[in-house]
Amino acid sequence: MAALQKGHLVRERYSTTTRRLPVAASTVIWEGAMVALSGSGSAAVAVPASASNTLKIVGVAMANADNRLGVDGLQSVETKVGTFLFDNAAADPIALGDIGANAYVVDDHTVARTSNSNARPVAGVIFDVEAAGVWVRFS
Repeated sequence: MAALQKGHLVRERYSTTTRRLPVAASTVIWEGAMVALSGSGSAAVAVPASASNTLKIVGVAMANADNRLGVDGLQSVETKVGTFLFDNAAADPIALGDIGANAYVVDDHTVARTSNSNARPVAGVIFDVEAAGVWVRFS
């Protein structure tokens, strides 16, 4: 396709910051948790983020999603992208000088400075660091 020659309206999804994803069987995702996709293609399901490099982090849960008694996809979770505050890992802390670098998942509410030799998935980009934790931008 050729480059634009004039301005045009770009289609926008109902909300570019939220999406609803099917939750894995025997799983509960708590409000405020980082959410990840496990699996691939049409078999992908949402799970709480963890230090597994096979996961793809997709945002933050906006409400609890309890699928402990269901099969894959029986329940869904609304996720949101944006900039959110998470706990800073005590053993691998993120510092102010790390702003702009990747933050890595330790668990569904904690981020660290390193990938732990590629064992942890990228959570998002470090936006700010304060005493209360680390602000991480998800996209």
